[in-house]
Amino acid sequence: MGIFDKGVKKTNRGFFDRLSHAFIGRSEVDVEVLDAIEEALLATDMGVDTTMKIIDSLEERVRKDKYVSMGELVDMLREEIAELLDVDNSEEVIPFDFSKKPYVIMVVGVNGVGKTTTIGKLANTLRQQGKKVVLGAADTFRAAAVDQLTIWSERAGVEIVKQEMGSDPASVAFDTLKSAVAKDADVVLVDTAGRLHNRVDLMNELTKIRNVMRKVVPDAPHEVLLVLDGSTGQNAFQQAKEFARATDITAMAITKLDGTAKGGVVVGVVDQFRIPVKFVGIGEGMDDLKVFNKKEFVGSLFSKEDIV
Repeated sequence: MGIFDKGVKKTNRGFFDRLSHAFIGRSEVDVEVLDAIEEALLATDMGVDTTMKIIDSLEERVRKDKYVSMGELVDMLREEIAELLDVDNSEEVIPFDFSKKPYVIMVVGVNGVGKTTTIGKLANTLRQQGKKVVLGAADTFRAAAVDQLTIWSERAGVEIVKQEMGSDPASVAFDTLKSAVAKDADVVLVDTAGRLHNRVDLMNELTKIRNVMRKVVPDAPHEVLLVLDGSTGQNAFQQAKEFARATDITAMAITKLDGTAKGGVVVGVVDQFRIPVKFVGIGEGMDDLKVFNKKEFVGSLFSKEDIV
């Protein structure tokens, strides 16, 4: 079983239920089959624009040979989606450039998407790889956020820098990087407040954090990681749009894919924003944050073994 099978099982099953029904009694791919594929893709929350790109391309390909089996059609579909995901022209993401030390990651995302949990899991993974990690609790607007990150730091066995609730987030970020440099840390993960009620405030806050961090590490942050909840479907698109306007997003982590049939949202947000996914959350366990591999993900999303 691939590492993504658990995370996209519901999406896979729902898609092939629809597609198999469309193929019953048919020997060629016609308009009705393509309509069924379109409906199935939209049901995964891939988005209208991305879905139509795929359908238009499939229509062009099958026009040359109408006698396409379902297996061949799935191969075409997987190729089209893999191409849409290939925004960085690589076979597999190399998550971080550890030649930069400390490597500073600013993590953004609205409350409730699993942002703090993602930070904790990522810290655990990095520590297991032998990296010295420092967390910065710069979401000072919610006491629960600081408490939760503290718990994760203890579980992952990494250090945390924090201040009292209501403290200036930029001050926390500054202290975090100062501590990381003093302790010769390899990686810094800075949590930020997950608010979207006022885009101007969000932009100002993230810009301030970035500027203050650069007083300690001139090229920080090296990564701005946007965390999105895969189960929210179209809301994830809106969140990506707002954060992309507020700051320069360099990568994404998609969470909660194990509990949804909306796994197509991964494809949609990458296609629409041209930002690579580096991590996928597929469960609640400490080890359930996986490095994103395009080919393996697409293979799990549309597995020919599930054709009935």
